[in-house]
Amino acid sequence: QVQLVESGGGLVQSGGSLRLSCAASGRSFSRYTMGWFRQAPGKDREFVATISWSGDSTYYVDSVKGRFTISRDNAKNTGYLQMNNLKPEDTAVYYCAARYSSGGDIYMRAYNYDYWGQGTQVTVSS
Repeated sequence: QVQLVESGGGLVQSGGSLRLSCAASGRSFSRYTMGWFRQAPGKDREFVATISWSGDSTYYVDSVKGRFTISRDNAKNTGYLQMNNLKPEDTAVYYCAARYSSGGDIYMRAYNYDYWGQGTQVTVSS
């Protein structure tokens, strides 16, 4: 079992930055693919970014490419989502997710992930 806890959300003005953290506990995080998803009110959960266990492979939804960066520190059992140039449409609850994958695969579908955090609110004002 892996437990995930997100932090770092908050209220920021348009154009601002936030860094979300996802702290993992229970098992070593180093063989788990990690993903970030978000859900705005009245909308479905949306894929944002994913990173392989080694950090060698990443993938982003088009709407955040060039603004968001996913990373991880396996020694600290923590993943990150650096969000720059935030826009009001980025407002959502952000969730981190994990799935064991020793092969280094990355996943863009929510159903591929086995473990989820409780979410952290990000609000971007215009």
